[in-house]
Amino acid sequence: MFLGEYQHTLDVKGRVSLPRRFRDEIGTRVVVSKGLESCLYVYSADGHRAFLDALLSAGDFDRNSRAVRRFFMAGANESDIDSAGRVMVPQVLREFAGLSKDVIVAGVGDHIEVWDAKAWQAYEDANATTIEDAAEELSRSGIL
Repeated sequence: MFLGEYQHTLDVKGRVSLPRRFRDEIGTRVVVSKGLESCLYVYSADGHRAFLDALLSAGDFDRNSRAVRRFFMAGANESDIDSAGRVMVPQVLREFAGLSKDVIVAGVGDHIEVWDAKAWQAYEDANATTIEDAAEELSRSGIL
């Protein structure tokens, strides 16, 4: 399970280091894709396969299923973690997430998210006052 928030920098070649704790769990091959709220998702190869299986189970005959599948799969990039623990983030994905030099690498359970540091702070600020309402709503629906 991926937990925690880490500050890192994107190098000039578009690589970001993953925290040692994440590298120990994720393995040597990862898939980086677009994520929701303008971040990137990073999955282990097996984790991404499970994510894809869930997406593919909806079938081709539903417009929303096709749109969601295209969003997550079309720009996805499979790559190896290099010997220094870095993952290459293709230019198209860096542009999608608005990544500049400073990034946040956050563990969110079954995958990792990579955020531009300013976007992460804006997200945190915007949700600070509503998180209790969201938790209460999930609790009423039986999820929490």
